[in-house]
This record gives sequence, C-alpha cells and structure tokens, in this order.
Amino acid sequence: MSAERLSVFDIFKIGVGPSSSHTLGPWRAAQHFVGELSTRGVMPRVTHVRVRLFGSLAKTGKGHGTDVAVQAGLLGADPVTCDMAELHARLAEVAASGRLRLQPGTSAVRFHPRSDVEFHMELALPRHPNALTFVATLDDGTTVEETYYSVGGGFIEREGASDAGREAVRLPFPIDIAADLLRWCDQTGWPIWRVVQENERQWRGDADTVAGVRACWQVMQACIYRGCHADGELPGGLHVTRRAAAGARRLLGTRPYTDHSTWVDAIRAGGREFRYILDWVSTFALAVNEENASFGRVVTAPTNGAAGVVPAVLHYYTTFCEPAAVPPALVARDGVADDPVVRFLCTASELGCLFKKGATISAAMGGCQAEIGVSSAMAAAALAEGLGASPRQALMAAEIAMEHHLGLTCDPVAGLVQIPCIERNTMGAIKAITAAELALHGNPDRARVSVDEVIRTMRQTALDMSSKYKETAEGGLAVHISVNLSEC
Repeated sequence: MSAERLSVFDIFKIGVGPSSSHTLGPWRAAQHFVGELSTRGVMPRVTHVRVRLFGSLAKTGKGHGTDVAVQAGLLGADPVTCDMAELHARLAEVAASGRLRLQPGTSAVRFHPRSDVEFHMELALPRHPNALTFVATLDDGTTVEETYYSVGGGFIEREGASDAGREAVRLPFPIDIAADLLRWCDQTGWPIWRVVQENERQWRGDADTVAGVRACWQVMQACIYRGCHADGELPGGLHVTRRAAAGARRLLGTRPYTDHSTWVDAIRAGGREFRYILDWVSTFALAVNEENASFGRVVTAPTNGAAGVVPAVLHYYTTFCEPAAVPPALVARDGVADDPVVRFLCTASELGCLFKKGATISAAMGGCQAEIGVSSAMAAAALAEGLGASPRQALMAAEIAMEHHLGLTCDPVAGLVQIPCIERNTMGAIKAITAAELALHGNPDRARVSVDEVIRTMRQTALDMSSKYKETAEGGLAVHISVNLSEC
C-alpha cells in the first residue's frame, strides 16, 4: 500500500497520445534527463545520446510511439502545448541529419533514431516492466546514464531518487484506502468532492484548482469534438477506420451547429430515447480514443489508453442529466461547489488515487483492468455522486464498475493502442453509467463487496496474471489477429 499523497492533477494530466505509460511517461523522462545534464553542468560536453528501452516499453514501443516520445522530450517539446505537426517536422529533420539539439544555444549532438533508440525486447529490469535508460557520451568518452520507470498514468520514477517530497505533504484528510475516505465524509458530513477540495488546498488555492480542472475539461471537450469531425484511417498500418465522425453525423442528421456549444444543443435536440443516448456515449468515447491513437492531445484519466471513459461519461452527464443540488452551506464557500464539472472530476480523481495506491494503474503491471477498469470505477463514482448519491453509494458504484472488469487483459494488436483498446473505452463508459444507476437505487449497507476489497482483489489478480497479457502484445487478440507487422 502506497502512502504517497496525490493531487487531482496527478490523475488528470494533459498530454499526447497514444499511451500514458509508453508515450507521456518516456517523454517526461527524456525531459528530466535533459534537465539533469544541465544541472550537472555537462550539457556543453555532450557529443552523443542513446536511449535503451526495456521490457514492455521495447515490445510495444513502436506501436505506442515510445521512440517518438523520447525524441520529443530530448528536443524539449512540451506535451501539454506543443504543435504536433511542427514536432513531426522537427523529428524528420533529426532523422535526416542524425543530429539533435538538446537545448537552445547548444551544439547539436549525434543521434540516429534508427540505431540510437534501442529496443531490448528480451531484457526487463526487475523494478518495473516499463524501463528506459538514457546514455549521454561526453567529449572525453565518459558517459552519464540515468534509468527511469514509467509506472502508469504518465508517472515516472528515477532509479535512486527519493519519493520523500511527495510523501511529506501533510493533508488535513489523508486517504490511503476507501475506508479513510468514508471516515472523513462521515465526520464532516461532506461529499467526496468536498474532502478532495480541502486536500487540494495544500497544493494551491481554490481558484487555481478550478482553473486547472476546467482546463482539463476543455481539452476533453475539444478532443471529443475533434474526434467527432475526423474521418480516415488511424496511423500504424492496421488500417483501422475512424468511426466517431460517421456516428456523429448519423445521430445529428441535418440539425445545424457552428461550434462545440451549438453542437451540444443539436445533440440535446435529438431527444432522450435510450438507444440515441447510448449511441452518443459510445461515440464520445470512440472520438477520444481515435484522437489518442492519432497522437492527439488528450487527458490521462487515469491513463491515455483509458482516456475516453471519464470524458464520455462526463459529456453524457453535462448533456443529458440534471446535476444534483448542492447544499447551500457548500455553495457559499467557494467556486468549486458552483461547478458540477469540477465536482465530478474531483470525485473521479480520488477514486483513481485509491486504485493507484492500493493496486496499479499500469497495464504493464495489471493488464487492462488497471486502465479501463479503473477509469470506469472513477466515472461511476463521480456520476453517482453528481446525480445525488451519498459517499457510500458513490463508492458502491466504483466497486460495481471494477468488479466487472477484474481480469481484463491488455493485448494490443501489433502493439498499437487501437484494437481492442478503442472499443474498450465505450464498454467502460457504459458499465460506469450502469454501475452508477445500480448504486443510486441500491443500499450500500447491504453490499457484500467493498471498494477496498475489490482493489485488493484487483492487485492480486494482477500479480497472478501472465505477463503476456500485460501490454506486451504476446497474448490474447494480439497473437490471434493476422497482421502484416512490416506495415505497422
């Protein structure tokens, strides 16, 4: 059980697809390594850089864009703000010249992507399946090496580094397990989001929390909107056709719109028939993960591979549902309570934190139950509370959602985050909505399974699961679907 203290923005990170562990994490690790070279004062002496990928990062790194990510990080591009078209042009220049500039004002160093990004598929480091080592050769022939682990959700850990700083944060309501969260809710009479808000104040003011969460929601909305207007095939060689745009056109018919806001109005105008809403939820989820597979900008929720579940359920909530009333005493306190989206994402984040601490959010450690399963549990709890559920009912919703994802394997065909990953986001979203409805009309006092018990079960299931079902493309659909790997 981890005692680390996690914020909303540890779970929700803006970045670039297709994978938080194989793309965003290595990207951040590369940025950190460049910063380390500068800190040590050796940057002017670097003549050559190499990157070694191990384990799962090597086995599915090509399909997940790990080679692209480490180059982007070495170039100093920011996954939150960079222009991807411009970045790809810079990467093409690196490939053509065999030179890479680590910092503005420094000389370009030798770097040939084909030979200097090494894929050690048969070698895994013992600490974590997602490991990578950066090696910088200096002008006297000596080297500087740093090893990092991409542990899921864009989190990275450096070999030999201490986590004391994160653990030292003192929260008024420390939470390691769901029982802690319920105890604080019982003592204060607050909903989950309110407990989260109070803890977030140890990192920043309320206005900054609201602004940051709203920024994440804006990226989610933009991602859905882009995905619902983009046709064609996904990159990588699998020839997967994008479906969200065609689905959105079919559902909208001839209703006009000019931007995202009027688009949502047009969606609402279509009615509330069950199949209509069901189709929109699936379309929202497809849109996000088709964008994710295309190196689009998404928000980890808690990972990139599962980035479509929470946005799809939240878009369903804001488009088709009536948010539950908030007690006046909470509304009067600050701006967080005034915004149902902020409340939703605060609650969802806390469930993500619980699963990260008690089990894992890394598919390389736990299979897809650690990604789609966790995201479905996050969305279920947030939706239930957003519709008026008590904290116990909200946690009941999370448990129901995860219970029916236990054992879900990660078996990406050709190592790409496409089959079955994209459709799995639609399933996770629908399960989250179903779980929330069951919990809203259920009695948590009679529930036989708790969130803590299902988290422990998920962790044990992950430990028991064969490594070939953990993001290696060595089992499941990945070995039963005929693919010409030379095209991928």
